[in-house]
Amino acid sequence: MSQNKPRVIKDYDKLDPAIQEQIKLVYPAGFSDHLIYYFDKDGKNVSALPFETDDKYYLIRMTLSEAEQIIEDDEDYDDDGFLKDSAREEYEDKYADMDYLAGADEEEEPEDEPEEDDGDDDDY
Repeated sequence: MSQNKPRVIKDYDKLDPAIQEQIKLVYPAGFSDHLIYYFDKDGKNVSALPFETDDKYYLIRMTLSEAEQIIEDDEDYDDDGFLKDSAREEYEDKYADMDYLAGADEEEEPEDEPEEDDGDDDDY
């Protein structure tokens, strides 16, 4: 993770749809196995899904049950929780020029403990 990128904590449903689609490419088998856990500024244990673009490093707030529910409710995923080939192909074509998606299998965890803010587009 680049130290110069803004770090953002945000809820999945408040993300731009394009970012949600890119996240699906990075996590085609769902989110629940990729959640990280940290303590927020109030000492509360929080879980989030890490996602990095060229411009920002995101922690997408979600609990394990929310991560599973998002996938269950999303029509881009099949009944077994895997991204459907048709959706994967559509998003790969749509975001083919995004270099950061090329290494989608190589995820990193944040180096510093993030600080959570109550704003909509939270930098941490």
